[in-house]
Amino acid sequence: MHRPDDHPDPNRWRALWVTLVAGFMTLLDVTIVAVALPSMQQGLHASAASVQWVVSGYALAFALTLVTAGRVGDAFGRRRVFLAALAAFVLFSAAAGAAPGIELLVVARLAQGVAAGCIAPQNSALIQQMFRGAERGRAFGLFGATVGVSSAVGPVVGGLILALTGPEGWRWIFYVNVPVGALALLLGFRLLPRVAPGGRGHLDPVGVLLLGAGILALMLPLVLAEGGGVGRVWWLFPAGLLVLFAFARWERRVARRGGHPLLEPGLLTETRGYVTGAGLAALYFVGFSGVWLVFALFFQNGLGYSPLMSGLAVTPFAVGSATAAAVAGRLVDRLGRLLTVWGLVAVMLGLGTTALVLWLAPSDRAAWIAAPALLVGGLGSGCVISPNITMTLRDVPVRMAGAAGGALQTGQRLGGAVGTAALPGLFYLTLNATHDDYREAVALSVGSGVAAMLCALTVAVLDWRRDRSRSAGRCPPETSHSHTHAGQG
Repeated sequence: MHRPDDHPDPNRWRALWVTLVAGFMTLLDVTIVAVALPSMQQGLHASAASVQWVVSGYALAFALTLVTAGRVGDAFGRRRVFLAALAAFVLFSAAAGAAPGIELLVVARLAQGVAAGCIAPQNSALIQQMFRGAERGRAFGLFGATVGVSSAVGPVVGGLILALTGPEGWRWIFYVNVPVGALALLLGFRLLPRVAPGGRGHLDPVGVLLLGAGILALMLPLVLAEGGGVGRVWWLFPAGLLVLFAFARWERRVARRGGHPLLEPGLLTETRGYVTGAGLAALYFVGFSGVWLVFALFFQNGLGYSPLMSGLAVTPFAVGSATAAAVAGRLVDRLGRLLTVWGLVAVMLGLGTTALVLWLAPSDRAAWIAAPALLVGGLGSGCVISPNITMTLRDVPVRMAGAAGGALQTGQRLGGAVGTAALPGLFYLTLNATHDDYREAVALSVGSGVAAMLCALTVAVLDWRRDRSRSAGRCPPETSHSHTHAGQG
């Protein structure tokens, strides 16, 4: 069989839209459910702690699955894994919508999270497989827009569904996935490329167990944070780091012996830009993921907005993010890391200004006054997520694209878990310390998210300066090497 990159797939752009729709659904389900938690709790007569697992259980299962699912797709065929996972996602979405009690709803959400975690790494891997050169940058631009916008519009979509469907409207948050997912499944069977698997149909069961245990240990205290989980099981953080260290040692050993590691060490040590991009993404998502819950708490609890109005208040960020991400995909080859540097500056400026406005402006006009700053922040975010994905994955050989994409998104999910636990936690602490001063609470919490983004900016600036040094001292042998490396796909 010919190599998949000998001739461009004529259906590649239509196939891309199928994967983007599926990816949008899975990422939207991380945030869309948050606005419906009160109505779920009331409708199912559930405790606050149990209903919180509808959100945190999905995020946990999602993160635990990513790397292993990416490796399975590399080994056994990305099309096959994508379609099977999408069918499961549709099935468990229907089961979540029909759940008669909180226990079955949580089980359905855990299964839905596993299916979502299997879909996500196939998306980036299929882009690696189907596109080359400048087209790959544009495809990753659309993928980055999907990642950014799906997180930002979740509260808007959730609020709109609740406004249209009444007391039991939370069920439609899950049911809406069924027709959309079924259509994507039918189109996927027609359009996704049929390429032979990588021929490395061996998994690393010890690596799977070690990586899963390490990620679980790091994330479990965070998903239990609202019930005091960080204080009770804080010891899981150092334990998780030790397990991940053991995982790294094991993977190097498997690679030295000529085996098939779950995550090839060369991906981290030899692939230009991968570690930097993954680290930048994790730091950025600490601030990016956490601020949405803080905004929801401020607008709904502090200003009395409905879920729909709360979502609409942050819509300028989503509009800016979608617009900039599509354009940034075309600029990344020309500007490189400088694009993410300027993007991070813009998003920090936008969110920092938003924090000040919400703190100082009159409550009845705060959302309107903050809208331009949120738009600037969204434009900056669109120049961060999309270009960073492109630069992180562009030199990854296609044979390991699934595992690489899974590891990148695992870092994003870990960063997001830290942010969604820490920033709302700081919000509540400030409320208690200031006798319910919502303005000060939102300003301090969003400002802390901006501080996390400052760490990401530091990484981006250092990487940009390193790239400039390489460009200044580049010689013909290096150019030759880069062509050879890119051809590994």
